[in-house]
Amino acid sequence: MAMTSRRSGPSTGRQTRHQLAFVLLLVLVAVGIYVPVLALPSLSLPPEIPGDEKMIMMSRKFYIKDDSFWKDGNHFQIIGGDLHYFRVLPEYWEDRLLRAKALGLNTIQVYVPWNLHEPKPGKMVFESIGDLVSFLKLCDKLDFLVMLRAGPYICGEWDLGGFPAWLLSVKPRLQLRTSDPAYLKLVERWWDVLLPKVFPLLYSNGGPVIMVQIENEYGSYGNDKAYLRKLVSMARGHLGDDIIVYTTDGGTKATLEKGTVPVDDVYSAVDFTTGDDPWPIFELQKKFNAPGRSPPLSSEFYTGWLTHWGEKIAKTDAESTATSLEKILSRNGSAVLYMVHGGTNFGFYNGANTGSEESDYKPDLTSYDYDAPIKESGDIDNPKFQALQRVIKKYNVASHSIIPSNKQRKAYGPIKMQMTTSLIDLVSMTDPADVIISANPISMESAGQMFGFLLYESSYIAKKSGNILRIPKVHDRAQVFVSCLSQDVGVLRYIGTTERWNNQPVSLPTIECTTNTSLFILVENMGRVNYGPYIFDEKVRLMLQTFIILTYVINFSRSF
Repeated sequence: MAMTSRRSGPSTGRQTRHQLAFVLLLVLVAVGIYVPVLALPSLSLPPEIPGDEKMIMMSRKFYIKDDSFWKDGNHFQIIGGDLHYFRVLPEYWEDRLLRAKALGLNTIQVYVPWNLHEPKPGKMVFESIGDLVSFLKLCDKLDFLVMLRAGPYICGEWDLGGFPAWLLSVKPRLQLRTSDPAYLKLVERWWDVLLPKVFPLLYSNGGPVIMVQIENEYGSYGNDKAYLRKLVSMARGHLGDDIIVYTTDGGTKATLEKGTVPVDDVYSAVDFTTGDDPWPIFELQKKFNAPGRSPPLSSEFYTGWLTHWGEKIAKTDAESTATSLEKILSRNGSAVLYMVHGGTNFGFYNGANTGSEESDYKPDLTSYDYDAPIKESGDIDNPKFQALQRVIKKYNVASHSIIPSNKQRKAYGPIKMQMTTSLIDLVSMTDPADVIISANPISMESAGQMFGFLLYESSYIAKKSGNILRIPKVHDRAQVFVSCLSQDVGVLRYIGTTERWNNQPVSLPTIECTTNTSLFILVENMGRVNYGPYIFDEKVRLMLQTFIILTYVINFSRSF
């Protein structure tokens, strides 16, 4: 799909200034060639736009009318896919987008994870893998439109649903995803940084962004309409009235009643299980949009599914997925493939789910392949890509890019691991400034550490009959060690493990020690819950019973 050109010849009166600007642009491009991709700054539109370009931008309009999407006066069918910049290394952004283009997509939908961009209160990060502006400009360069999912909650199988973990340490306790003034004040501070970066990239301003989503599947969580209206007001305050603000909810009456915003200028999209008959759901969708403002859109058409640790890798049938997509597209419906390319949950950013009980805890894999048509590796030589491409070609008349080949693989051979230091050596090397003294266990967030491991140390008097350690709630996995420091210098004895999903007491052995026996509990954060009623997933909720009194906590950020 060709975008409207933004260039035209300068008028005679401005020729000199434009020549100078062109020279400066060449200099910038030449310098940019030698600047590493991750270090490129995010460039905004120039403060002064020539009149002829203003006229072109004024003609750029994406809007809803007659239950259809319209782009610059022409009917437009969204055939999109979710592709998350924070799950793909910047070096591969263009490669993955070109593969999405080869599939036949015209739109990219993307979340914005608050926790990636504000890892500490007030510390904003928009560089490297967090360079949202560069990603959006790359989408524009490749003639993609963009549906931006600004949160503040995103879900997405991402740690805490995209919320920064430090929100859990704020006192008094915040009521996330509600109209709690303290929570909304922090959201406003965040959006005061984010949304001004987005504004120059709106479609009406010459950029690719056609729609901005607030919250995500809120009807599956709450019913605070004042909260949703406040988010709409914040978004409109920064982005204006022309941009389409939308919500996404499951395609049921109950979820749409709770998750939609009862105002005419907010569009309500739906998602539902792949294979469900889409058109009765699209008819239901109309009841939650203003008359004439309900183009049928599945904003999350599932191409696969997520996988938790311990499960078989989720797989879905290629042909049935393609058939379900055609049921939408064949009647001028729109769809966004979730995911077109899943990517990777780098670092400790994977999320988790729970069942009906908090202890029914299921952390997500590091891989977010999702059985999507573009694999985690970037490969597209697979039945699902081919089946979806055959369907999409019928409805997207724009020329498709040349299909890239699969990435070459290389065998690196065996890798020999060598121990460089022990856990107890790390303890002895810990800076006293990083040691927290506490009469009771404190959470990871309260200790100022958001990810990884936390080591708790205490001591106890060993009984001849043995001791039992019970930890009623551990988030998420605790390895227990003991040591007689007066005798076993530099030695930790591993005793056992207790887990959130299989909480069992640990029997402590009787150790003849001239001093109290030292107890070490190494607690692992395996990913915060990102969906459901247990989202306030503080790490580490370590509750100790019986004889143990925690005397101090050692906080360290090394991972093993």
